[in-house]
Amino acid sequence: MFATVPNPIPARMKGLNRAEICDVNFSEFVKSWNGTPDAKPSPGEAILDGSALDAQAFRELFESQLISRHLDLMARVLRVQNKVFYTIGSSGHEGNAMVARATRHTDPAFLHYRSGGFMAERFRKIPGMDPIMDSALSFAASAEDPASGGRHKVWGSKPLWVLPQTSTIASHLPKALGTAVAIEAAKRIGHKLPVPGDSIAICSFGDASANHATAQTAFNAASWTAYQKLPAPVLYVCEDNGIGISVKTPSGWIAESFRNRPDLDYFFADGLDLAAGYGDVQRAVEHCRRTRRPTFLHLRTMRIMGHAGTDFEIEWRSIEELVNVEAGDPLLRSAQIALESGLMGKDEILALYEDTRKKCFAAAEDADRRPRIETLEHVVAPLAPYTPDKVAKEAARAPEHEARVKAFGSEEKLPEKQAPRHMAIQINNALHDIFAKYPDTLLFGEDVAQKGGVYTVTKGLQKAFGARRVFNTLLDETMILGMAQGFANMGMLPIPEIQYLAYFHNACDQIRGEAASLQFFSNNQYANPMVVRIAGLGYQRGFGGHFHNDNSITALRDIPGLVVGCPSRGDDAATMLRTLTALAKVDGRVSVFLEPIALYMTKDLYEAGDGQWLTTYPAPDQAMPLGEGRIYGEGNDDLVIFSYGNGMPMSLRAAREIEKKHSWKVRVVDLRWLVPLNEKYIVEQAKSAKRILIVDEGRHSAGVGEGVITAIAEGGYGARPFRRVVGADTYTPLAGAAFLVIPKDEDIIAAADELL
Repeated sequence: MFATVPNPIPARMKGLNRAEICDVNFSEFVKSWNGTPDAKPSPGEAILDGSALDAQAFRELFESQLISRHLDLMARVLRVQNKVFYTIGSSGHEGNAMVARATRHTDPAFLHYRSGGFMAERFRKIPGMDPIMDSALSFAASAEDPASGGRHKVWGSKPLWVLPQTSTIASHLPKALGTAVAIEAAKRIGHKLPVPGDSIAICSFGDASANHATAQTAFNAASWTAYQKLPAPVLYVCEDNGIGISVKTPSGWIAESFRNRPDLDYFFADGLDLAAGYGDVQRAVEHCRRTRRPTFLHLRTMRIMGHAGTDFEIEWRSIEELVNVEAGDPLLRSAQIALESGLMGKDEILALYEDTRKKCFAAAEDADRRPRIETLEHVVAPLAPYTPDKVAKEAARAPEHEARVKAFGSEEKLPEKQAPRHMAIQINNALHDIFAKYPDTLLFGEDVAQKGGVYTVTKGLQKAFGARRVFNTLLDETMILGMAQGFANMGMLPIPEIQYLAYFHNACDQIRGEAASLQFFSNNQYANPMVVRIAGLGYQRGFGGHFHNDNSITALRDIPGLVVGCPSRGDDAATMLRTLTALAKVDGRVSVFLEPIALYMTKDLYEAGDGQWLTTYPAPDQAMPLGEGRIYGEGNDDLVIFSYGNGMPMSLRAAREIEKKHSWKVRVVDLRWLVPLNEKYIVEQAKSAKRILIVDEGRHSAGVGEGVITAIAEGGYGARPFRRVVGADTYTPLAGAAFLVIPKDEDIIAAADELL
């Protein structure tokens, strides 16, 4: 039996804050210890009888714990001096250093914000790295911070395979599982992994976060995967401190909720006691690595001090409760183990404690003198990297001819040798080409495999390239996008499909908060290259209603760094896809390929049977430059119409009627690229226009049209007569009523009449 840690000696000075009390408690506890130490163990000997932890390992873990604690104490002191900008601490969670020790630095880690102990210990894996200085630079928001370049306080390291997380309220759990699945999937398609093939993915979070819907979807997907005997080596580490800011977790809830969950293997370890807990941590890690099954490690922790520096617990927790918390401080238990085992004496412990304090404060003062970000250009540099020449060259690089022939079945079946076809078929052809070009491409989503998608856009891909590269997922958009991030982390090119635009909103944060932010918060050290295919927009007949006719793309337009392309015809769709995949491959970008459902099968433009919306397939060495539009009626200046997607055939039909009615020469501009809008291109087209119409099938508020108008006005041409034809600010109703809320040909003609 281990001795019980006594209550810490009460602080004698009135007015001490919680951090100072915890600091004093440690020193007073060590000084007052009066036990009889055992004979000093040798480095390889168990630190205490029955412990899986040897003396050398304990000593290093204890040092990592002290580094983590003093970084917390330093942050609380220097925050009020405006030298540090982050005070969410790891105190009480220092036991997560055991997880770092039991795993490898090549096991990708997705950590929550109380991971100071884990990071200090993982730094040992590569000689010469300094956890104190690196952390101090991050706390100080220094431009020399090796994790984020001063953009945020994150736990992250490229050489240590710790991918920076910021929100960490469960939103990182899906991509952790996705990474675990990707490690195994890479082997099946012959892709060379950037980590060893027996790596596992590590993901830590708190007990409160375990209740979040995003966490629950990740746990469910992990179990769903394991139930089908598919490997998914993810180690979910729930650091249970019993409280979420001020809301307490019911006692026993985490164990009761997860101990018997199907196909999620449960382990418990005491994170407050290194000697007792390490063996259980080891068993969980070894189980995950050996079985390749999703594993749940329930790690007992506690939160010492408030949630952050602004959380004054004394205002909402009793003195008795706070004293009990402080009595359970894991650093006191570690000091006790060091003393009882005879490994260290009082003076040695106190000297190490004070030496660690000095190193942390010295590093913080040094970091405060280092440069910080001072320009907007510096802030956004890693947000959306773009090398146009390299992207254009890669987009125009055709697949190997033999690979294309094999993909399409024969030389005669190559798509450029076929008659003009509609958009759905040309997207399908382009996807075949992309799969032939990039052997590490994966396409997945709901119903995309044997069925070929709801609209058969992916038909034949699985047959041509196999179930390992084209496969169905569970019905869960959050997990689809989490999987995509995992595959991207492991160097593959994921093309996830979101079945309808309305379904994207369920999972938007996986792009907004996670995928699109990674390059920014890692200073472009990590990226999530992917092309997300989303079927959407309005005008779908016979199968309507809001969820199948969603014209709201506002949620996409304001995601920093995201690229959104929206083709209106088949050849444009093919060349746009080539550029999007090149952007992913060359610059690591996240993009959305927004496919107008109503135009998938459209063949005619003006009259039934004219076939004027069919296109030939562009040669495989042709690509569409990012931001470049398409012009119909070059040089016509009486009226210029800007539109995209479904608005294009409408605008062209309306243009013909307007020319007849008013004897105007009309130019129609297909924007094609919606995010970012090419403002320079828009202004160039508006410059010579006598009148301007913007046809935006999106809603009146926050639609693409607002961006077009702003570009024209800021470009100096806002005085030109203009009108905007847009959808109404409403959800889309069912049946024919849907066409009352989105623009029609007649609306465009009427708006032109108003410009007379």
